Amino acid sequence: MVAETAVKSRSSLFARALWHEERGRLALRQEALTAPTEAEALVKTLWSAVSRGTERLVFEGRVPASQYAVMRAPMQRGDFPFPVQYGYAAVGRVEAGPADWLGATVFCLHPHQDRFVAPLDALRRTPPGLPARRATLAANMETALNALWDSGAGPGDRIVVVGAGVVGLLTAALAARLPGAEVCVVDPDGARAGVARRLGADYCAPAACAALSATADCVFHASGAAEGLALALDCAGLEATIIEMSWYGDSAVPAPLGEAFHSRRLRLVSSQVGHVAPSRRPRWSAARRLDKALTLLGDARFDELISEEVDFTEAPAAAPRLFARNAPGLATVLRYSDP
Repeated sequence: MVAETAVKSRSSLFARALWHEERGRLALRQEALTAPTEAEALVKTLWSAVSRGTERLVFEGRVPASQYAVMRAPMQRGDFPFPVQYGYAAVGRVEAGPADWLGATVFCLHPHQDRFVAPLDALRRTPPGLPARRATLAANMETALNALWDSGAGPGDRIVVVGAGVVGLLTAALAARLPGAEVCVVDPDGARAGVARRLGADYCAPAACAALSATADCVFHASGAAEGLALALDCAGLEATIIEMSWYGDSAVPAPLGEAFHSRRLRLVSSQVGHVAPSRRPRWSAARRLDKALTLLGDARFDELISEEVDFTEAPAAAPRLFARNAPGLATVLRYSDP
């Protein structure tokens, strides 16, 4: 039987959902919710994280037509390019559903919306003690974990991470846990140096990293810029692997595959979170990987990766600033309150 708390009438329950209405414009829509079945739950959203990289491409209408199906978020509504409801990092509390789920704090790959109904198998309970605000980083942590698996990096390796955004810093933090690993983060924003160091990595500005040239056993590229990719290739040592974590949407990206690319026998490998890395796929499901990502977020240092809170109702007005090129700060989270 589906239990109910704090919700008097399923038929009269509405939600506010954030939609990309057209290029460069977001709006809140009010929508009716259907009653959850015995295999579903009603979730009141507490926080959701904004993925600046991917959501900026959606905001700008730059998802290539060839990737419309691939880039659909798990619970996306609408179709690319517009109108579309997008997002995949919501954390909330179960308000109605099976009795053993009531009151549980859960993570769900759901777009930005203040309440939603989702299948129980799409909800992951957050570990005890993990703050709901920090749990919004779970999708980013999944990406970082998958990339580390794709890289084959191991103890003692010299590892370079180009790009100190949220995903790059999470990747560096995981790599720094490898015994004896030497991890360096490269980014033009010197304000992120302290964060990198507190997560266990060294920092280097691009203009000062000549000493890293052709030295790395493994390089992760997460800057989203062609210049970053060129730097990542330059840092890679003989027969090293470069893990390309950036997604450029419909942009053509020049890659310097001349010069030393062939003589060093470099490997350029794409890492994308839509599939579990091949090295783990026989044993790991996406749900197991997401549970592990939530567990890895138990480190309170990751709170520093969230640099701004925006009230959910103010998201449409804030969007142009949040998605501006070179916008300052790291992760932005949307804060929800009762309507």
